Amino acid sequence: MAAVYSREIDGRQLTLVPSGWTYKSTFVLYDKETGTLWYPYGKGLMGIQGEYFKRWLAKVPSEDTKWKDWKKRHPNSRILH
Repeated sequence: MAAVYSREIDGRQLTLVPSGWTYKSTFVLYDKETGTLWYPYGKGLMGIQGEYFKRWLAKVPSEDTKWKDWKKRHPNSRILH
């Protein structure tokens, strides 16, 4: 199951990428702007090292679905190629 997180903090938009590290079998992300390491917890991503230590990026509501089911509910949706 996927999760979606906000990339905005203090009026700044971060670029989140895999760090190459894992903790408890979960990938740790980092942001390119500050190098802060981010770990997913229940309510979002928490900064575990760096400029945003102990700060949060909120979890954004999302859903896992099949394209055909999504298209039924949102018929004007399009896929970008």
